[in-house]
Amino acid sequence: MSRDKHLPLTETVYYILLSLIEPAHGYLILQKVEELSGGQVRMAAGTLYGAIENLLKLKFIQPVTSEDSRRKVYAITELGQEMLRLDFERMNHMIEVTKHTLR
Repeated sequence: MSRDKHLPLTETVYYILLSLIEPAHGYLILQKVEELSGGQVRMAAGTLYGAIENLLKLKFIQPVTSEDSRRKVYAITELGQEMLRLDFERMNHMIEVTKHTLR
């Protein structure tokens, strides 16, 4: 089985998708990414919105209705969850191979 052309995900995209397991608006996504990454990934708003546009085109995320009409809210799609799972499995495999090799 060949790897999907969108893998590996960038670290930023990985954390954006992970942050959207629960719907969120842009500023909350920025906060969640920083929190999930332990402060290792910090994005400017322009970087985030460029990534959001790309993820929308790929259908990894989708806009969802929000009570606050001033904020756009996004959620991960089933395809986005599948890509997140596949990349997680890829990284786990790399970790296991490395552990075995470095023993």
